[in-house]
Amino acid sequence: MTEADASIQGAAARVGSYRWVIVGLLFAATVINYIDRQMIGVLKPTLMEDLQWSEVDYANIVFWFQTAYAIGYIGFGRIVDVIGARLGYAIAFVIWTLAHIAHGGVHSVTQFAMARFGLGIGEAGNFPSGIKAVTEWFPSRERAFAIGLFNAGANIGAVVTPLVVPFLVVAYGWREAFVMTGIATSVWLVAWLALYRRPTEHKRISASELAWIQQDPVDPVTPLPWGSIAARRETWAYALGKFCIDPIWWFFLFWLPGYLGDRYHLDILQFGPPLVAVYLLSDIGSVAGGWASSRMIKAGKTVNYARKTTMLICAIAVTPIFFAQYYADLWVAVGVIGLATAAHQAFSANLYTLPSDLFPRSAVGSGNADCASVGCCDNCSDAFSLVGLRLSLRRSVLRVCIPRHRVRGQRPACRIVPRLVRTAAASCEAQRRRTECARDECPYADGSLLDHVCEPPAETATTLSLESSARPVTCDWPVS
Repeated sequence: MTEADASIQGAAARVGSYRWVIVGLLFAATVINYIDRQMIGVLKPTLMEDLQWSEVDYANIVFWFQTAYAIGYIGFGRIVDVIGARLGYAIAFVIWTLAHIAHGGVHSVTQFAMARFGLGIGEAGNFPSGIKAVTEWFPSRERAFAIGLFNAGANIGAVVTPLVVPFLVVAYGWREAFVMTGIATSVWLVAWLALYRRPTEHKRISASELAWIQQDPVDPVTPLPWGSIAARRETWAYALGKFCIDPIWWFFLFWLPGYLGDRYHLDILQFGPPLVAVYLLSDIGSVAGGWASSRMIKAGKTVNYARKTTMLICAIAVTPIFFAQYYADLWVAVGVIGLATAAHQAFSANLYTLPSDLFPRSAVGSGNADCASVGCCDNCSDAFSLVGLRLSLRRSVLRVCIPRHRVRGQRPACRIVPRLVRTAAASCEAQRRRTECARDECPYADGSLLDHVCEPPAETATTLSLESSARPVTCDWPVS
């Protein structure tokens, strides 16, 4: 055993714990970040009714937030590499808090989109700054667990929001809710500036803990240019991962509250518990994913093996989400969705750790930001594809009950087709030309699925026309 190895082992036996205080600050900031981000999803029904938004208006607002997030991610990645995590994080926090408070004074879609744009610019600094701080304060064997812990703040923020915000809205109004939450969370900035320094500059860190933090080989201090980062194959491997997983998480964040409310007929005070369950499971996944890979590394596995094995298990665990759309029971669907979000967050905890594994400390912020911005750009197009395919409404597929010419006693045939079929019904007038489905004949006779689109018998006509209707028609479902 070398002298360096002996020193590291000795440090591990008596190492201090101040670095976990830093993780606590990062965790708190991420909670605040996601409270501010998630409020629009929780308040979507209220805002759409009060401000007369359409689904397209909502998608526009989400689009501009995600566009700003992509821009801000690249910018703050470079900023935190140049001026450090302490000041970089503080600047990001001030920008997003002021933008969040500004939501309380908007009156139009354009104004709301501008406020969300400012929020996106500021909130984009959260993860580049947080990962930079973890890289400064933790050795590689602990980074995935540390990132998993502070990343769990995203789920706690998503849990707190539906529990607290609806009551603020009922008691004071949605405008006041934005202002009150923005002011209340500003105390974090004071704590951050008072407590955070680099390990070598901090007076509260012990010599043994500093030795533990510095056990990895020393990285070069010269910052890498963007061109050099973009030319590395590792950069594109990380970017591809972000491209694949980011739209999924943003879909859950912005559209899940509306989906649960519409699919299971929940109001603003009722969909809190299901969302809490989903994001608590996500929290468990985030911590467990970081713990699993860190445990493998401590057991002697390579970093490459530990990260990839954990991510493969998480990717497989997501697949049952396909069946969530078929469950009529709310809590069964919540369980399946929660499993998927937990696996997603476990995957993310390891994916977020890759820049600290692959890039020198001087380029961690830029490497992470450049790759993550690819995922953000994918999110922008995702916002409109959701509206185009009507995924923002009740279910990801449309059950169509089609009465056909049949022998006596045969039930109508029902099949599942893409929701894009629904675009044929562009107005209530067009819907009135559709034949109303006989509830006693349709297999979905419980009346809970208002999405049934019933077409005229095949022998009468195949187009939507008033003359083809065999029975009186009604328009009892919302249309865009």
